[in-house]
Amino acid sequence: MIDMAQFDAVEMRVGTILEVREFPEAHKPAYKLRIDFGPELGIKNSSARITRPYGDPEELRGKQVVAVTNLSPRRVGPFVSEVLVLGIEYMRMSEYATSS
Repeated sequence: MIDMAQFDAVEMRVGTILEVREFPEAHKPAYKLRIDFGPELGIKNSSARITRPYGDPEELRGKQVVAVTNLSPRRVGPFVSEVLVLGIEYMRMSEYATSS
């Protein structure tokens, strides 16, 4: 577990996806993203494993994402990922809640 001081050090920003490319070299299905975080951070690259909810890469262009922006860059095969895109997996409510 991490404590609150560690969590407070995590910088999360909202950015807009400008470009999406297939990433066949990745070990697990992923897309290469170019994300615009505005004038302060600029455009960053990310390898994101979000192919399952978005089978068509063009669905992602123009969408906004939340990403951790203060991690060290990470090499993913031949690609350098500069930010970590965050996401959640949607659950069907009927599986986790019942109506009264």
